[in-house]
Amino acid sequence: MKKVYNSAAEALDGLLFDGMFIAAGGFGLCGIPELLIAAIRDNGVKNLTVASNNAGVDGFGLGLLLESRQIKKMLSSYVGENAEFMRQYLSGELELEFNPQGTLAERMRAGGAGIPGFYTKTGVGTVIAEGKELKEFDGETYVLERGIFADLAIVKAWKADATGNLVFRKTARNFNPPAAMCGKVCVVEVEEIVPTGSIDPDHIHLPGIYVHRIIQGQHEKRIEQRTVRKRETA
Repeated sequence: MKKVYNSAAEALDGLLFDGMFIAAGGFGLCGIPELLIAAIRDNGVKNLTVASNNAGVDGFGLGLLLESRQIKKMLSSYVGENAEFMRQYLSGELELEFNPQGTLAERMRAGGAGIPGFYTKTGVGTVIAEGKELKEFDGETYVLERGIFADLAIVKAWKADATGNLVFRKTARNFNPPAAMCGKVCVVEVEEIVPTGSIDPDHIHLPGIYVHRIIQGQHEKRIEQRTVRKRETA
């Protein structure tokens, strides 16, 4: 099976449709599939539901799809760095389903494992549990959370071989593996494609069975928040 494609647009060809559900990897601007996001914007597909820890920043990452009004609903745990996100949500233009961060990651992982739902204590007694089933185990109350089954997963990795085995670099691993697992189709952008067999099996973070299409590209690697201190002088 051919998995390596020449561009983001080519890798997404035939996969996008209005109203689809997309799971996106990344945390802040770390490990986000920026090339695939830009290609989705250029395609013009609309009314998207997107599950991602956050929504990028204004003018970059998923912020591009917010600016173009292509996202109808977000499933996120943190949205504090995007002014356009805030404006659309407060004005009622954007639906938002808040998830505790660990719950969101587990919902993706559960979907990838074929698990339709699981119980967790996180969120019990808060607005997160409103309208959801509650159940008692050993005297403790738990809330039912549903696994995420996305039409498409878009993720960013450091290296891949032609069969789709992936290696993530440091904290860019974040939400990418569970996001990749929960998509019916998974498209990955990487910094380098290496010969098949050259990755030590013990170093593979996500096996190629989850990966359907791969592109190699150049990435900006922006810094979301830069904190500096004054230089000390003698």
